[in-house]
Amino acid sequence: MSATKQSSRKPLLPAILIANDLRAGDVLFRGAHGWTRDPAAAAIATTAVDAEALEKIGGAAVARNEIVDAYLAEVVVDRDGRPTPKHFRERFRTLGPSVRPDLGKQADFAHYAVAAE
Repeated sequence: MSATKQSSRKPLLPAILIANDLRAGDVLFRGAHGWTRDPAAAAIATTAVDAEALEKIGGAAVARNEIVDAYLAEVVVDRDGRPTPKHFRERFRTLGPSVRPDLGKQADFAHYAVAAE
């Protein structure tokens, strides 16, 4: 976990990798084929090996200055296979700014607004 946030405990699983793209001002998620703005397209780590692989990808991208603040976030996976972060901070980050829910990212991903707890 060189460039990602350090943790002395094992990641809670399942988890997704979240980061920031400061140039575009977006929260990004690591998908199967690269970074995406769509939280439903995030790659889901279900094992410690998967989580370590995602952390390495995030650390390498941080080192190349492609993204910043990459870290794993625990999720709940719904019956359609979509991950929803368990914690409020990450759920809020998936939706974007809350001032105009009819515009931008929050409108694009409105189907994703409720976490399964």
